Amino acid sequence: MQTTFLGYRRENGRVGVRNHVIILPVDDLSNAACEAVAHNIKGTLAIPHPYGRLQFGADLDLHFRTLIGTGANPNVAAVIVIGIEEQWTKKVVDGIAATGKPVTGFGIELHGDHDTIMRASKAAREYLQWASEGHRVECALAELWVSCKCGESDTTSGCGSNPTVGDAFDKLYAAGCTLVFGETTELTGGEQIVAARCRDERVRADFMRMFDRYQEVINRHKTSDLSDSQPTKGNIAGGLTTIEEKALGNIQKIGRKCVVDGVLDKAEAPTGPGLWFMDSSSAAAEMVTLCAAAGYVVHFFPTGQGNVIGNPILPVIKICANPRTVRTMSEHVDVDTSGLLQREITMSEAGDKLLDMMFRTANGRLTAAEALGHREFVLTRLYESA
Repeated sequence: MQTTFLGYRRENGRVGVRNHVIILPVDDLSNAACEAVAHNIKGTLAIPHPYGRLQFGADLDLHFRTLIGTGANPNVAAVIVIGIEEQWTKKVVDGIAATGKPVTGFGIELHGDHDTIMRASKAAREYLQWASEGHRVECALAELWVSCKCGESDTTSGCGSNPTVGDAFDKLYAAGCTLVFGETTELTGGEQIVAARCRDERVRADFMRMFDRYQEVINRHKTSDLSDSQPTKGNIAGGLTTIEEKALGNIQKIGRKCVVDGVLDKAEAPTGPGLWFMDSSSAAAEMVTLCAAAGYVVHFFPTGQGNVIGNPILPVIKICANPRTVRTMSEHVDVDTSGLLQREITMSEAGDKLLDMMFRTANGRLTAAEALGHREFVLTRLYESA
C-alpha cells in the first residue's frame, strides 16, 4: 500500500484533497444571493439548503456546527458566507476563521440582494484566483481522514461491498488514519457487537448512551418498530427482511481488526486518529453531510441496489459487489467488487482495489458522483422550528 498522497495543506495543518471556494448561506433566505454569486464567479460553489430560521437550542447548535464544519473542512480553500442577519453570519464566519482559513461574511439586511451580491462577488473572485495558485504537496497517509456510510443495501452489501470497506479500514487503521462510521438506526440488533469492539468501558458507555438516546426517540414518538423505514422497501427487494440482518451487514464496514476508539455527536470532529463512531441518521445525504462537517475528506460508500449520492465538498467513492447493479448503474460505480461473489478475487484484493481508487481520488481523480454533478447537501434537524 502507498504511504503518501498529494493533498492541499491548510492553515491549521490539516490536509484536503479538493480546493473548493464555497459560497455558504447561513439560512434559506440567503440561497438566491449565494447562487447568484456562484453564477457570477465561475469555479466557485454555492451550497444552498432549506434551514436556518427560528431554530433554537440543540437544533440551532447543530445547525451552526454543521455550517462551520463545512466551511472549515480541509477540502475547502476559502469561504464566502451570506446570511440575512449580521449576527448569525458573523457567528459562522468567526467559527470558520478560527481555523485560519480565508473567510468573509455578508449580511443582506440594510443592503439588499444587489449590493450584497456585488460585494460578495468581488470577494469570491479574489478568493478563487488566490486558490487557483494553490498546489498539492506530498502528505503522509496517516493525515488522511476517511468516512464511510452504506446505502441502498441488499444481500450483496453484507457479503461484498461492506466487507470491502472493512478490509480497507483495517489497513488504514494500521497506518494511523482517522476513520469514522455511524448510522445509529442501522446498528439495531447488532449494537452489542459494536459495544464489544469499543476500546474501553468509557468508550463503550459513550456508545451505548448514543444508541439508547436514539431508542428513546423511538419510544417518545410511540413507534414500536421501524417497519416503515428500516429496512427500506429497496432493502427488502434486495433480500434484507429485518433490521437485524441489515445491521449485521452494516457492521462489516468496521473490519475485523479495528477498535472503536471514541464516540462523536453529530458533525463533531474527532480529537485524534483511530476509528470513531458518530451518532447520525442513516439517510445517505444527511450522514455524508455530517461527515464533511466533522472534517473528513474522502468518503467510502458501499451499495447493493445502487445509490447516486454525492456531496459538494466530500468526494464519495461508490463500491458495489452486485453484478446486476454494476451493469445497470455503471456510471455511478467507482469500484466494482462483484468478483468477490463470483470468487474471482479475494477480500484482500477487493480492499486493495478500493484503496487504489482512494489514492487516485485523493490525488485529484473525480468520483462518479462528482463527474455527474451530484452535490447533495442535507442538514440534519433535531426538532421543528419555533
